Amino acid sequence: MKIKKDDNIIVITGKDKGKKGKVIKAIPSEDKVIVEGVNIVKRHRKSNQRDKKGEIVEVAAPIHVSNVKLEKETKKEAKK
Repeated sequence: MKIKKDDNIIVITGKDKGKKGKVIKAIPSEDKVIVEGVNIVKRHRKSNQRDKKGEIVEVAAPIHVSNVKLEKETKKEAKK
């Protein structure tokens, strides 16, 4: 897997196509990455004794590496 943590990427397919972001975490065993501001999903957090209230939290979900591209590679293609 070529994509590592702190790389800048562009999403090339899916609902977030065209968005740019920075890789927060790479998961090589699953061939997935978590990108800042991309593939945001809402998760319901259950209430408990300490927090008392339940809430809906927005979290960045993993995206498969085949759906992203390094930003450096895109710049090289544009020059051709």
